[in-house]
Order: sequence, then structure tokens, then C-alpha cells
Amino acid sequence: MKAIAKKADLPESVDDLRIDSVGAPQIEGLGGPPGEATDESYQGERVEERSVGGQVATLLGKPLRYITNQMDGSLKTLGRFLELAFHSVAYLVTDLIRLRHPWRETINQAWFVVSVTAIPALLVSVPFGVIVAVQVGSIIQQVGATSISGAAGGLGVIRQGAPIVAALLLGGAAGSAVSTDLGARSIREEVDALRVMGIDPVQRLVTPRLAAMLFVAPVLCVFIIFMGLAAGYLINVGFQSGTPGSYISSFASFATVSDVGVALIKTWLFGLVVILVACQRGLEAKGGARGVADAVNAAVVIGVVSVFVLNLVITQIVSILMPTRVG
Repeated sequence: MKAIAKKADLPESVDDLRIDSVGAPQIEGLGGPPGEATDESYQGERVEERSVGGQVATLLGKPLRYITNQMDGSLKTLGRFLELAFHSVAYLVTDLIRLRHPWRETINQAWFVVSVTAIPALLVSVPFGVIVAVQVGSIIQQVGATSISGAAGGLGVIRQGAPIVAALLLGGAAGSAVSTDLGARSIREEVDALRVMGIDPVQRLVTPRLAAMLFVAPVLCVFIIFMGLAAGYLINVGFQSGTPGSYISSFASFATVSDVGVALIKTWLFGLVVILVACQRGLEAKGGARGVADAVNAAVVIGVVSVFVLNLVITQIVSILMPTRVG
């Protein structure tokens, strides 16, 4: 019996038997109860599945958190923009009523905007009018409708060309300059010094620039319209065998005063959006020269994108409420 027990690793006596906590007998030299190893392996598999599932959830959660944070930051920026717009317009109206508006600063800012946008407007509006006249004239000549070349080119310049060119110049030249100026003041803590002295930076810095932009933007649009139409007229009469009478008569048949009014209103709104975006980015600039550069970049990009979106909305509304008429 002892030899058989040794071969089978069985206990030689009852004392060699151990009872585990579950009540199943365990024999020395052998493992636990038959189901214990299976339970441990099953639990290990479940732990491994949980770890893999946690890794997958973490990987999927990172883009979601990033998108959520970006949306939250964008909404906060939009809220600050609307707050700045409300306060600046309120200060402008209040100062005009109380006769306390800083006209000298407004005139200086208006002259500054004109000085940085006049020559670029001339250099952009003339080629733009030439391109529109050449493209429209070539198509109209192919279909045999040369008598309406003035209307097609003129309406293109008035309705879309002049407001967009003015907005790009105001955002790229004037907006970047304003953002740079206010950003430099912010990193030099001049804005904080105004707050310490009890002066609202919006009333002191933003309101004069807003008034200057509201005055300069329509003037710039009229200048671009004039130069674009003059360039288109010269191309049509001088190089496309058109006559001055047909060009002017077709333009007068299609274009109306309301088209010019809509163009001026669009440019006015574009200038309002561009200058407020530039002021907001400049006042929120932080981190030295790198922060000013980032503020200028953001002011130009956000201002131009906002202008294009606003132009799309206004164009759709105008096309529904004011359809093009002939005669």
C-alpha cells in the first residue's frame, strides 16, 4: 500500500489530508480542487478584457474630449466677442449723445486705416475689374450678347467684388495693424494700467477704432467700385470692340441704386466684424512677441472667414428679397 501511495502521491494516512476553506479535500503534492484553476484563468481573461476595453475607451475618448474642448473654447470666444461688440457700440452711442466722443483719436485712426488700405485698394481693384471684364466679355462675345457686357461686369463688381475686396483689405491691412497695436499695449501692461486708473479699455481704445472703421469702410467700397467699373469700361471699349453707349446703357438697365446701397451696407458690416475681431484678439494677447504674432494671425484668419460666411448669408437674403430685374 505504501508503494502504491508513493506512486500516486496519495497520503499514507488520514493526517496527510487537508481540508480547504471550501470543504473540498486537498492532497499534499496535488493542486487544489478541480474547479480552482479554471476560475483563476477565467478571472485573468476577464481582467485582460477589461484592460483592453479600457484602452479602447481611452483612445476613443481623446478625440471626443479634444472636440468638446475646442467647441467649448469657441463658444467662450464667441461670447466674449458679442460682449465686446455690445459694450463698444453702447459706449459709442453714449459718448456721441453726451458729446464726449474722442474725435481726435477717431480722426487719427481713420487716417491710419486710409493710409494702409488706399494704395492696396487701388492695386487690387484695377486688376479685379480687368479680370471681370475680360472673362465676362469673352463669354458674352461667344453667345453674341455684347450689348450687355457692361451690365454683367458692373453688377459683378458692385454686388460681390467691391465688398469682398474691401473686407479683405480691411482685415488684412487695417485689422492686422490694429491687432498688433493693441497686442503690444497688452503685453506692455498698458491695458491693465488703464483698468487700474478706472478707465475702461473698451471705451478708450476700441470705440475710436470702431467709429473710424464705420466711416472708412463705405468710402473704401465706393473707391473700389469706381476703379473697378473704370477698368472694366476701358477694357470693353478699348480691347473688346464695345461702344461706350451700349456699355453704359446696359449697366443702367440692370444696376440700381439699391445695389450700391446693399454693397455699402455689406462693407459696413464687414468692417464692423473685422475691427471687433482685431480688437478682441489684440486685447487678449499674452506671452510676449509670440503672443502678439498669434493674435495678429488669428485676427486676420477669423476676420476673413467670418466675412465670407456673412457675405454668403447676406447674398442669399438679398437674392430672395431683391431679385435682379431688367429695364
